[in-house]
Amino acid sequence: MTVATTNTSHHEEHPDLRVLGLLTFLMSESLMFGGFFAAYLFYKGTTVTFPPTGTEVELYLPTINTIILVSSSFVIHLGDVAIKKNSVWGMRFWYFLTAVMGIVFLGGQVYEYMHLGYGLTTNLFANCFYLMTGFHGLHVFIGILLILGVLWRSRRTGHYSSSAHTGIEMAEIYWHFVDIIWIILFTLLYILSKF
Repeated sequence: MTVATTNTSHHEEHPDLRVLGLLTFLMSESLMFGGFFAAYLFYKGTTVTFPPTGTEVELYLPTINTIILVSSSFVIHLGDVAIKKNSVWGMRFWYFLTAVMGIVFLGGQVYEYMHLGYGLTTNLFANCFYLMTGFHGLHVFIGILLILGVLWRSRRTGHYSSSAHTGIEMAEIYWHFVDIIWIILFTLLYILSKF
């Protein structure tokens, strides 16, 4: 009986800081992306012909990709809503659908890379383009792995419930971060490059 009491008081003295840890990590990632954005905007502002001839970007496929990725933020949230209603099946469905949407997004990005007609070292614009979209793509890939990890762990009965869903919320927070970064990237690289 004494041991159980000790464990309980120990738990109360040390609150769960996993979400805070994730938010701290995402803040550091925001600074890294911010550096990319600042360098790109400086380059754009000091270049006469922008983007350089032969390295223009198309809007059609990236716009479809953007719609898929932004929509996936709403889809993953439905999974969080489902688990808070104790529906593990509902959470699995929405998280699986989010993972599929993420995979489709990455597939679209790879297709775009294969048809751009320029590479990483063509010029500074191409270098910025590939570094920023590639670094973001890596984050999407990691997000998909997190979602698949949640799905894998949900196989254990009672692992997730309305009262135990921190892992689910952390995957959702990370995915929203990935979406927000993409919206900024899409605006900078695709929309502003047309003006």
